[in-house]
Amino acid sequence: MQLTRILTATATSLALLAGTALAAPVSVTTVLDPQEQMRFEMGDGSKHFVLAVRREGVSEGEGVLAGAQVTEFGWHDINPPHAGDPQGYLRFEAGNGDVAIIKFTVRAVFIKGAEKPALHDDGFWEVVSGTGQFAGQRGVGHLKIEPAGGPKRLFTLTGEIGDAP
Repeated sequence: MQLTRILTATATSLALLAGTALAAPVSVTTVLDPQEQMRFEMGDGSKHFVLAVRREGVSEGEGVLAGAQVTEFGWHDINPPHAGDPQGYLRFEAGNGDVAIIKFTVRAVFIKGAEKPALHDDGFWEVVSGTGQFAGQRGVGHLKIEPAGGPKRLFTLTGEIGDAP
């Protein structure tokens, strides 16, 4: 009876360790440059606008998303100086043609700055579909969006990607 408990505990521990080892860390940055965009002004005297944008760039960093061609399909609902709700999809295409589709949701918060309000864009991402090496994968992590000169934006994704259950 004691031996059965020890073997069960050992097998359970090994299964848990193996399960956590399957997820691989991801840490990539991508400077995305607008290729197409439409800005919708609310026309109510506020600074509220919505930006529909397609941006492109190449990811750099560590993990399975590094070195991929990246396309953002974004919908950025921004109401300065209050807040905003950027969201959309990032399409990562690896050099071999495999594609990972990542959905992102961000909360934009304006904080008083020295000269003007500073915008902080933080949120999360998740892998929602993919082909090739990304088929059957799930992933999740943190996303930060920052200015990268002019209309360009720096997207930083950290987290992990592994097999779907």
